[in-house]
Amino acid sequence: MSRNDEVASLFEEFADLLEAQDVEYKPNTYRRAAENIRDYPRPVEELAAEGEDAVGEIQGVGDAISAKVVEYFETGSIEELDELRAELPVDMATLTSVEGVGPKTVGRLYEELGVTTLDELERAAEEGKIREVKGFGPKTEENIRENVPFARESQERERLGDARPLADDVLAYLRDDEHVRRAEVAGSIRRWRDTIGDVDVLVASESGEAVVEAFTDWPAANTVIEAGTGKASVRSNGIRVDLRVVVPEEFGAALQYFTGNKDHNVALRNIAIDRALKMNEYGVFDVSEVEDPDADQRAGDRVAGETEASMYEALDLPFVPPELRENTGEVEAAREGTLPTLVEEGDVRGDLHTHTDWSDGRYSLSEMVAAAEERGYDYYAVADHATGPGMVGGVGLDDDELRDQMDAVAEVAADASLELLHGVEANVDAEGGISVGDD
Repeated sequence: MSRNDEVASLFEEFADLLEAQDVEYKPNTYRRAAENIRDYPRPVEELAAEGEDAVGEIQGVGDAISAKVVEYFETGSIEELDELRAELPVDMATLTSVEGVGPKTVGRLYEELGVTTLDELERAAEEGKIREVKGFGPKTEENIRENVPFARESQERERLGDARPLADDVLAYLRDDEHVRRAEVAGSIRRWRDTIGDVDVLVASESGEAVVEAFTDWPAANTVIEAGTGKASVRSNGIRVDLRVVVPEEFGAALQYFTGNKDHNVALRNIAIDRALKMNEYGVFDVSEVEDPDADQRAGDRVAGETEASMYEALDLPFVPPELRENTGEVEAAREGTLPTLVEEGDVRGDLHTHTDWSDGRYSLSEMVAAAEERGYDYYAVADHATGPGMVGGVGLDDDELRDQMDAVAEVAADASLELLHGVEANVDAEGGISVGDD
């Protein structure tokens, strides 16, 4: 696995620290470079080994950033970044995970109140100190205080966008192993939840120990947490990855069992019980003639389990897509034959809420429209932040800026191949007023 994401994260931190000190232009340059480094097909460490010119092949990475990339791989650090961290010794990633708190807000609160951690931010809000800082006020303080618990919880989970590439990498690695018959992710990552606790990987193999050995040798594994004969856990880039190996004939049952959430599986097991069946991670078993079905996990005659679909078929149910397995009505819908058809990527015809670098987006209006055209969208809407309650650090646009943006949108729309719409993400105050003018 390449170290592109690791390096990209460094330059995103660079950008945040610079923005916190009110440095203009440079933060956006660093963020675009970070995005391009993350998406570049070749490992950035290979480019760094070839020299600055090779790193400069990445779009948006100029001489200064190329030099810093090479410096990082040669020395293990970037001197300028270390200096910025010393000047602003804050937990930037955690603090900016609070809704409405951006780098500039972090900089102001550090300068005025000495806030460096999430606990200190919460304490400052609870003690009424934030409202005393010029440009904030009671409403902003209340928003911060209310959003800190969610931010704290989110730090205990990983974003799907961070975990999924890691999952794809470990799957590709394991599928190349001669002992692996099948390999899939399970759990919340297979249900495509917004955040996950860890990455669950399920493998079908007759050689559990050999698969575990290969897994713990995965190049992207930084630490081996534990390893047994059929299970193992490692940590990669701060994310825990858990492996479970099962025999091929029970793979379908295990994949079904370890994908759905607890309530989904309980609902299915209740249907099975009503039919004198037992359903678990090893399969579906006919226990109608078994005196004590709980005496053995595999008690009874096995009627399903090699495939996931067979687990549902044994209950006279259609296959339930992984994304729906949350016990939010999907089991009843399956029984009634009314399961919805899931939206696929190709079904998306447009996007009605995006931001540009006019407010807190990373890319210009023209770049965003070009990206929408490349995706084949029929329509696309720009809806940047407006200033107002809850917006701190000068992120939102005032009415004059929105009028200027209106003209810019009209100019780009004249040459666009899709329908370009213009909106705004306005704010509502405590009295119900909207933060943009009627005109």
